[in-house]
Amino acid sequence: MSEDSTHIVVDYYSDVLCVWAWIAQARLDELEKQWGTKLNVRHHFVDIFGDSYTKIPTQWGQSDGFQKFGKHVVDSAQPFEMATINPNVWTKTRPKSSATSHLLLRAVALTETEDKVASTALAIRRAFFCDALDIGNMDLLLTVAQEQGLNRESLQRSLSDGSAMAALSTDQRKATELGVRGSPTWILNNGRQVLYGNVGYRILNANIEELLSQPGEEASWC
Repeated sequence: MSEDSTHIVVDYYSDVLCVWAWIAQARLDELEKQWGTKLNVRHHFVDIFGDSYTKIPTQWGQSDGFQKFGKHVVDSAQPFEMATINPNVWTKTRPKSSATSHLLLRAVALTETEDKVASTALAIRRAFFCDALDIGNMDLLLTVAQEQGLNRESLQRSLSDGSAMAALSTDQRKATELGVRGSPTWILNNGRQVLYGNVGYRILNANIEELLSQPGEEASWC
């Protein structure tokens, strides 16, 4: 769907293991409820926790980094009622990489609608943040996908023949071209507006409302 005065495209970049993307889920849900078919959210995935066993000990401490980071995740989400966090997240359950989930989600995107990609991504996030399951494990992810009504064999074909990997590579390359700095990142107006991090609902909603109320040509003014 192309962007015009009646439809807004949001390219939404996130990492499934990012707590701030988990917190942002309620805002994303509310935006889609508010704007309905006027809003087209396209889900993409960016590498933040591609190697969590290097990232977390390096940034939070070699001996107790996972414990410290787990506490940070719980504390960060505490003010947000909808963002449930299992206390075992990162302290006991430590996925080695988010890339496995992103690869599975690109496989979903090859044959399913954007809505199905979104619902599967949400199911994967819930499996980690609510149930403290290791979503770095592909067998677990395929089971989660099956529970979403997806065909396991079809997904495995896309994973085996390189199609999903190619799609994920395109996602990562596009993120670099657009200057995506982290997760979550909201890109609107054909890349002219980039909102990054813990952006409040009112700010997101105001940006979408403004784009819908103004002719597209105005965005090209110098």
